[in-house]
Amino acid sequence: MKKQVVSVLLTAAMATGMLAGCGSSTTATSSAASSSSTAAASSTAAASSSSADEESTSSSSTAAVSSASTEAVKSTSAAASTGKADGTYALVPKSAGNPFNEREADGFTQAVEAMGGTAVVNYPDQATADAQITVIQSLISQGVDSIAVAANDANALSAALQQAKDAGIAVCTLDSDVNAADRAVFCNQAGVQEIGQALMDAVLDISGGEGQYAILSATSQATNQNAWIDAMKQIAASDDKYSKLELVEVAYGDDEPQKSTDQTQALLTKYPDLKVICSPTTVGIAAAAKVLQDQGSSVKLTGLGLPSEMKEYIGDDDSHSCPYMFLWNPIDLGKLAGYTSIALANGTITGAEGETFEAGDLEGSPYTITANSDGATEIILGQPFKFDPSNIDEWAEVY
Repeated sequence: MKKQVVSVLLTAAMATGMLAGCGSSTTATSSAASSSSTAAASSTAAASSSSADEESTSSSSTAAVSSASTEAVKSTSAAASTGKADGTYALVPKSAGNPFNEREADGFTQAVEAMGGTAVVNYPDQATADAQITVIQSLISQGVDSIAVAANDANALSAALQQAKDAGIAVCTLDSDVNAADRAVFCNQAGVQEIGQALMDAVLDISGGEGQYAILSATSQATNQNAWIDAMKQIAASDDKYSKLELVEVAYGDDEPQKSTDQTQALLTKYPDLKVICSPTTVGIAAAAKVLQDQGSSVKLTGLGLPSEMKEYIGDDDSHSCPYMFLWNPIDLGKLAGYTSIALANGTITGAEGETFEAGDLEGSPYTITANSDGATEIILGQPFKFDPSNIDEWAEVY
C-alpha cells in the first residue's frame, strides 16, 4: 500500500511541475516519465531555433506531459482498484498434515499468484496457539505485507497479531476467528447459525427424532468448532422438536487421526445406547467413519467432511456409516482469504461493514463485508453444502 501511495504522489507531482525522469513502482508511471523527458528535450532543441517555434513546442510539450501523466495516474488507480500487487502475502493454517488446511493453502496460493503477488504458507509444527505464535513472529521479521491465520485459539494469538498490525502488516482470519480487535475481518466459510442449524437438523433426522448423540470436535479451543457447537446447543434448546434428543458428551480429538479414532472408540464404549455422532471437523469425521464402518456399528455419523475422504462411507444403507454430511469448498475459502489479504494490504478495503471488493473468479464476487453476531465484521463465502449418495462421487473428484 505504501508503495502505491508513493507512486500516485510522484505521478501527480510530475504532472504539475513537468518533472522529467520521475520513477514509480508501476510500468505506466515509468513510461510517463520517459515520455516527459523526451518531450522536454524536444522543447529545448526547438527553443534554440526560434522564439516562435519555442512557444509552439513548449505548448506541445506541456500537453504531452499532461496527457502522459494523466494516463499514468489512471493506470495506477486501476491497479489499486483491482488489487493487483507484487507484495508477499502469508497464510498460517491450523496445522500441517490436515487435508482441509492443505486445500485452503492451495486456494490461497492460487489467488495471490493470480494477482501477481508472492504467497507464503507457513504451517505450525503442532495444532497449538504457541506454535502459531512462533510462525507469526517469524513472518513479522520477514516483513510480509499481510498475514491470514486460521486460529487455534481465539485469545492466545492476540499479542502476536497486534505486533503484526503495529508493524504495518494487514491481518485477517479464515476458518477459525480471533478477537475482533486483533484482525481487520474474518473470512467465514458459512454463517455460524446456518452451520449449527444444518448439523442439528441432521442429528434430528438421522436419529429418528430421539435418543442420545455425541459430538466429536477438534481442539477444545478451536473457535469455529466451539461457535458451531454453541449454535447447535442453542437451537436444540429453543425448539421442542429437539426435546427428545440428549447430548451426552462433547469429545475432542484435537484434529489428530489417532486421537479422534480413540475418542470414537471411547464414545461407543461409554454410551451403548448412542445413536448418532456429529463431528464438525474433517479429521474427526473421517476417523469416526472408519471406526463405525469397520465395526459394523449401528451408530450413524454426520458432520463436516471432505468428499474425497468420505466417499466410501457415504450411503443410506446399513453398510455405510454416514448417510450424509456437509461442507464448503476449502479451496474457495483459501482463495477468499488470498483476495482479502491483497485488498486489505493495498487499501481497497479496511474491514469495515459495507465495503465491497472483487475476488477473482469466485462465484460470490464481488463480496460485501457484513457485521457478525459479535459486532465485528466478516465475509461469508456461502452456505453449507450437503453431500449425500446422489452427489458424493462427483464431488470426490473435486476435493
